[in-house]
Amino acid sequence: MFTRIVELTTKNGKARELSRTINDKVLSLVKNQKGFVDEITLVSTQNPDRLLALSFWESKEDAEKYNRDTFPKVNEIIRGLIEGPPKVQTFDVEDSTAHNIKAGKAA
Repeated sequence: MFTRIVELTTKNGKARELSRTINDKVLSLVKNQKGFVDEITLVSTQNPDRLLALSFWESKEDAEKYNRDTFPKVNEIIRGLIEGPPKVQTFDVEDSTAHNIKAGKAA
């Protein structure tokens, strides 16, 4: 499994709006991508304008195809809510535990 971690800095006070936009508009694009497994969106408690979006993919190739073909469309959708370009990092998933984590609940 493979993951993309996208770090975003939102315009002042826009992190929750960005999170809703990701959920309402972006995920419909992402869910249709070959190899997509899951998405987790995190809003920082120390810096409320900082957001991390973690997407999980079956393979590096699937994630790279998404990055080439669909991520530019995602950037267009979120551009008005963020300061500067998103910072993308990629990782191989070495280990994982399966949890059904819901917003607002402790793991």
